Amino acid sequence: MIPSKPLPFNGDFASPDEYISALLHFVYNTDLFQILCGGTHILDFFTCKPGLFHTVLPPEWHPFLLECDTMRLLDIFMRDDLDDLRLAGLPAMPATLLQYIKSVRDLSLCRDFTPSKEKLPVLPQTVRVGMKPKKMHEVANFAGYVDRLARDIRAENNGEEITHYVDFGSGQNYLGRALASEPYNRHVVAVEGRENNVTAARGLDIASGLAVKEKVMRNKKLWNKILGAGGPNPHEDPAALADTVRRVAGGLEGGFDFRPREQITSGIEAEEGRGYVQYVSGRLDSGDLSDVISKIDAGCCNESRQKAKTTEETNTNTNTNTTTTTNTNNNNNNNNKKKKKLMAISIHSCGNLSHHAIRSLILNPEIRAVAIVGCCYNLMTEKLGPPGYKHAYLRPTLQALNGRVGRESSRRDPQGFPMSNRLSTYADDGIRLNVTARMMACQAPRNWGRADSEAFFSRHFYRAVLQKMYLDRGVVRQISHRASDADAAAAPPGPLDTSTQPVAIGGLGKHCYGSLRAYVRGSIEKLTTSTEYRQYADVMKEKMAGITDEEIDAYEAEFLPRKKELCVVWSLMAFSAMLVESLIVTDRWMYLRERGEVKSAWVESVFDYGESPRNLVVVGVKKEDAAL
Repeated sequence: MIPSKPLPFNGDFASPDEYISALLHFVYNTDLFQILCGGTHILDFFTCKPGLFHTVLPPEWHPFLLECDTMRLLDIFMRDDLDDLRLAGLPAMPATLLQYIKSVRDLSLCRDFTPSKEKLPVLPQTVRVGMKPKKMHEVANFAGYVDRLARDIRAENNGEEITHYVDFGSGQNYLGRALASEPYNRHVVAVEGRENNVTAARGLDIASGLAVKEKVMRNKKLWNKILGAGGPNPHEDPAALADTVRRVAGGLEGGFDFRPREQITSGIEAEEGRGYVQYVSGRLDSGDLSDVISKIDAGCCNESRQKAKTTEETNTNTNTNTTTTTNTNNNNNNNNKKKKKLMAISIHSCGNLSHHAIRSLILNPEIRAVAIVGCCYNLMTEKLGPPGYKHAYLRPTLQALNGRVGRESSRRDPQGFPMSNRLSTYADDGIRLNVTARMMACQAPRNWGRADSEAFFSRHFYRAVLQKMYLDRGVVRQISHRASDADAAAAPPGPLDTSTQPVAIGGLGKHCYGSLRAYVRGSIEKLTTSTEYRQYADVMKEKMAGITDEEIDAYEAEFLPRKKELCVVWSLMAFSAMLVESLIVTDRWMYLRERGEVKSAWVESVFDYGESPRNLVVVGVKKEDAAL
């Protein structure tokens, strides 16, 4: 069950502890890493002189990096044998660059995926409905993985049977539907915060044959009368709609059902040997699942052969705002003697939701194991608050991004990063990551091809040049990150102590990425006319509306020769950020390892990186004698 390495580190380390010590030392003490992972932002690439390439990277690196083709450079960073590099036609590689590449490689967790020797069941066509190839790969492999994990737990823990899987952030429930269907037939509790996802999931349950559509009686003439009396959007206010039903129809007389179609849930037959899904709608703000667990159907664990009568029960809890659809066995609902034993699972739970899922093993006696694959590290909050002068390179983006990021960075959220005591107390100050570092950790540089690389390098180039235009024309201004006189006294000002105010643009139409002219015109139009960006409208009209094509072309002529600088720095940022993801995953593993009630914890790859780059699962199994 447990891999030979509980933490899949590379490099010649004797133990996980030795690896973690080396990782933390490098992250905490290497200036260049901190600059590339937190101190550098694409918006300011051309707004300072002589530019970030020259400011950030050692001068002896410049000739090699500028001469080397970008895709060749990515091969050197991540794929080539560093002990047998063939660099014909290139300047000599500086020894310091080679050592930096080796360090990042050695300290990054291994992402290689070895498929299970046990042949995976083929997902039925009805279960694959709505899945793209990436999702099919994830669901097929992870369903097989957690099924094997449950069987291993049963074998090692005196027959302890996992009775339910609790899927954190189940989305449209592709994983849960696979686990509830043949051949797994598992009982799944799907926890999802977005009602539209739950509605879509129920529809897919029907399409897969896992559920049957509930038959209701309609009176269309009366229903149309109710809709007319309820205004243009009667479903937006359920209480008002119910009042309209009472006024117009005198209640639900005659057995007619006036609920909107999306609120009519499917019926599910529960019987021995057959899996099913129970939906719990609501946001989770911690790992405490007591409210969710209390709503799990008591009949789920009963071994009776009698088919359960399918009913729908809607409970609204004013504290947690959860809505639950349960399958209830009327004969056994109050007499369930078999205790629930749950496994928390998730494919790509965003931000702190992964933290909640991992903490659920500690906070809930019923949770016996967790298997969590995280993603969207940029959505994590920060436990230790904003960095001070000891983290000089992390400061720029704390103020330079949008207001939400600033607020998240300044608060000390106990649910945020880091989770473990080891990282929280390292060097008496703790390990911190700002949002730029965490966003870069969501990249997948090993999957970059030439065509897609050229496309996003061009987008980044356009955005960097546009920010320079904004600065020159007074749309934005330079801001300082010298937070206080104490900071100034503790450390002399550096080249990264200023940046420019951010302007959030978001996505543009595909045609806007064909040229710098199209990009500038498209961004001005969006920021001038879109109601979502009305805060920028006046300044855009005043400062940017009059810019001519000739002026745009002049900017392109000035900065296009330096586009390669941007490609190199962005590639180094993404390569270095592999360590950021390794740090986050290691912290989650350390948290479980530090807990006395956890029997075993490990990390391993569960997907092919080429198909799904967020492929590391964090697993924890509770001791048999831990309180239940």
